[in-house]
Amino acid sequence: MLVGKELLEKSRSLSKKSEDEIARGCGYVGPSGRVLRKSFYRALIEAKGFKIGNSGSGRQGNRSSRGRQAEYKTKVHGNGNLLIGHAYTKKLGIEPGQEYKIDLKKDSKTISLTPLN
Repeated sequence: MLVGKELLEKSRSLSKKSEDEIARGCGYVGPSGRVLRKSFYRALIEAKGFKIGNSGSGRQGNRSSRGRQAEYKTKVHGNGNLLIGHAYTKKLGIEPGQEYKIDLKKDSKTISLTPLN
């Protein structure tokens, strides 16, 4: 992720692109491929010479430093997909590329994953 003068120069050179394309071009992309807009904008503001403090105080300020927290709930998306997020797989030590058998129990509507290796 670019910062300071390099960030300003790169973002200027990409100024005809969309905001997301500029952020991507400056390296503000998370491990999942999601554009890290807040980090990009904060770095841009700081590169322009403004000092910004913590993004809040008290509980909310603490929360932002911890990242997303697992809620242990999810919902089925409109396209029928059921997403298990990074917070859960990280907590279980599941790595990308690992394979699992999906067991469905229709009567109790439960899904379980069994490692294949």
